[in-house]
Amino acid sequence: MQISARGDYAVRAAVELAAAHPRTISAQALAAKQEMPRKFLETILADLRRAGLVQSTRGVDGGYTLSRPPADIAVGDVLRAVDGPLAGVRGLRPEETQYGGTAVHLQELWVAVRAAVRRVLDEVSLAEVAKGRLPAHVRRLIADHSAWQPR
Repeated sequence: MQISARGDYAVRAAVELAAAHPRTISAQALAAKQEMPRKFLETILADLRRAGLVQSTRGVDGGYTLSRPPADIAVGDVLRAVDGPLAGVRGLRPEETQYGGTAVHLQELWVAVRAAVRRVLDEVSLAEVAKGRLPAHVRRLIADHSAWQPR
């Protein structure tokens, strides 16, 4: 799976907002804390706002805050808001693919890949990431030494 820069920045900003919830944080402060370009971050925050994940407030004490409690927002929600579906095959959703011949079962494999990605990204909340308390099934995955090895 490939996480885009946009997706990475969105999750990092959302985790910062989760740690500060319910206080607001300015885009400038978020950008500084996570060492990311402010203008790029502002476009990402606009996407998160349109998706209903973030609220913005104007004024001296203005900034951004999560629109729901951090425990109610999954990392997958944030990624979908900025990058679209979590798993795609040539621009199609896995269930939309069709293959013939010996590749006929690839669709099932792509659906399984999406399910595995969802099992992590849709079952880990921003609150869990911000507090460093990942669910047990995710901790088991990262405890496996081979998970840390490039292939």
